[in-house]
Amino acid sequence: MNQPVAPALLAAQAWKAVGVARPHESAELHVLGQATYTDDIPELQGTLHAALGLSSKAHARIGAMDLAPVRNSPGVVAVYTAEDIVGTNDCGPIIHDDPILCAGEVQYVGQPIFIVVADTHDNARRAARRAVIGYDELPAIFTPQEAKAANSYVLPPMHLKRGDYQAAFDMAPHVVKGQLFVGGQEQFYLEGQIAYAIPKEDSGMLVQCSTQHPSEMQHVVAHALGVHSHKILVECRRMGGGFGGKESQSALWAASAAISAAKLRRPVKLRADRDDDMLVTGKRHCFFYEYEVGYDDNGKILAAKVDMTLRAGFSADLSGPVATRAVCHFDNTYYLSDVDIRAGCGKTNTQSNTAFRGFGGPQGAIAIEYIVDEIARNLGRDALDIRRLNFYGKTERNITPYGQEIVDNVIEALTAELEQSSDYRARRAAVEAYNKTSPVLKKGLALTPLKFGIAFNVTHLNQAGALVHVYVDGSVLVNHGGTEMGQGINTKVLQVVAHELGLDAERVRATATDTSKVANTSATAASTGADLNGKAAQDAARQIRERLAAFAVRLYGDDDGVPVQFFDNAVHANGHSIPFPELVQKAYLARVQLWSDGFYATPGLHWDPKTMNGHPFSYYAYGAAVSEVVVDTLTGEWKLLRADALYDAGRSLNPAIDLGQVEGAFIQGMGWLTTEQLWWNPAGKLMTHAPSTYKIPGVSDCPEDFRVRLFDNGNVEDSIHRSKAVGEPPLLLPFSVFFAIRDAISAVGGHRVNPPLNAPATSEEILRAVSAVEAAA
Repeated sequence: MNQPVAPALLAAQAWKAVGVARPHESAELHVLGQATYTDDIPELQGTLHAALGLSSKAHARIGAMDLAPVRNSPGVVAVYTAEDIVGTNDCGPIIHDDPILCAGEVQYVGQPIFIVVADTHDNARRAARRAVIGYDELPAIFTPQEAKAANSYVLPPMHLKRGDYQAAFDMAPHVVKGQLFVGGQEQFYLEGQIAYAIPKEDSGMLVQCSTQHPSEMQHVVAHALGVHSHKILVECRRMGGGFGGKESQSALWAASAAISAAKLRRPVKLRADRDDDMLVTGKRHCFFYEYEVGYDDNGKILAAKVDMTLRAGFSADLSGPVATRAVCHFDNTYYLSDVDIRAGCGKTNTQSNTAFRGFGGPQGAIAIEYIVDEIARNLGRDALDIRRLNFYGKTERNITPYGQEIVDNVIEALTAELEQSSDYRARRAAVEAYNKTSPVLKKGLALTPLKFGIAFNVTHLNQAGALVHVYVDGSVLVNHGGTEMGQGINTKVLQVVAHELGLDAERVRATATDTSKVANTSATAASTGADLNGKAAQDAARQIRERLAAFAVRLYGDDDGVPVQFFDNAVHANGHSIPFPELVQKAYLARVQLWSDGFYATPGLHWDPKTMNGHPFSYYAYGAAVSEVVVDTLTGEWKLLRADALYDAGRSLNPAIDLGQVEGAFIQGMGWLTTEQLWWNPAGKLMTHAPSTYKIPGVSDCPEDFRVRLFDNGNVEDSIHRSKAVGEPPLLLPFSVFFAIRDAISAVGGHRVNPPLNAPATSEEILRAVSAVEAAA
């Protein structure tokens, strides 16, 4: 016989603080211009300003160096070189091959050689340009193709294989071979790199900086100053964007500011101007691919081989993990039975490339999408049909090349839903009809899917901590190891805490990330910020809730085993409804602990980097998008007419924030693949180092018809409230834009020729591909 459910239990089940759309916790501050970023922090009396002196050569030995003109410049207080660093001259996150200040041999145009400290930012920057440096130039390598030819790598190449690729390839009825180049991308965060270092007593140092990885900054600064980590406090309230560019590469700026502040015993701020920022810092890795794939008469892939060469830059930075993720995402949504996947991190005399939203995943997946697109055209089939044919299965054909079983595959259902909601088939027919009567303007249409693994490649990084404090007035403060860069992690974490304690979100506040509160944090990266820190904060809040529940039972008795309920800003126990602040006050007087720490480590992960085999991801996020474009075949201009995106966010913690993340990722990824071109001159200087020469998408580039929805799908893994990550995976959705452009170009030759289109598909690149199609048609 079913027992009636208690009214309080029913009400508790209906009440929730997660899974609801609510504004970003700093939205009002953003709009009013009152949100405090690092450069907004009031400067202490005596604050000085630093700038970096940069190399003008790509690869050279430093000869005579005259810094007297720098020291004699107006307002200059001090100039420091590598010899002045008392600790370790290194800011490399994994391999220690990246000096803070170069000594002896410069490796790229823009490499820091010295620090100048002056009374104003302008004086410091002007003085830094006055150094007289002699160079003995050395041969330089700039492209991944050159690096591969010269066998120049920052790390040993990687190799993943499954099955017998050569035998399967030899037996395949059809073969496609080719090359592809996909360019890099500047993070172009609105707030540039900045650090403000303030000396404290007993050789201590407070560093307030714009960083995705406060603990890494703490370690780098401690090593540079030759002190223990407990002497260094790093704080970050928020960033004006990060996108991976502030994961490891904020270290140079934090260390330089701290070195100067420690020497002078005065506060020092180092704020990079946009030109310096773009000249000095690394970007998304560009990739050069060589591929050969065997397939059958229907288009099923039988054997796949790809050799990927990354432009790593002059040092390793995070290129190893980026390459690993690229290898593990080459399959995207497709089962590949026999594969040979190689990746080499080419050493070049350019900026050391680093993390960027997607972290190698987009670069790995776009290669197989390019190949599938070619197979479809070779067979005269719709690319969507070829994609479907090769999708992973649910109970078979569901093991990845690296050995992980896919247990949550929803790509077929998601794709089918998008195909129907976007009217894909009818629009395909309409595009073909349009192109038959339009000799100059050609339309293109493409639907592309995505599968993206969620977790850090390095298993031990998948951990997080948090603190939750409940004050006597019933208000709640939460601090966690994640950093806020506009993506809404603080909003989601405070919602999790509010839900756990039965409070409105307005009663919970998230504070600045601080290495003295939560120690040994991982970077806010790999789309794990809300997953890890939300779980840690939930753990802390749950401990407090359990203490309060036990205290409520002592006060009001046990209701025949019905648990104490926390909802609607009150505690409900044995027929009593007590306002949360009232119970908290009683608990404090009874000496009940009202704060707690929390911890979370993602279970079930393992990875062998030698065999490139294991279970590196906690789960997968899925999505798909349809894009329709029109291309002017005489000018190379194009326009995105409509985009439909469907993304699997699991049980979204905050649908408003998640939809915004999907929209932003789509436009950012579209920029990477179409307009954002990095260009170095023959001497190795990056010439696209300002908004005037580097073109990110603007409002006018967004489609007037932009339809974004979240797929209804709970996470099979025990993630935070069964949600899924939303930071990086949606950046793969605009693959559909790139392949729609390729489809439009293909129409020039009646879809009989595969357009040799590289990314970014700038107008010049589009015209080059149009000419190639016309010549071959």
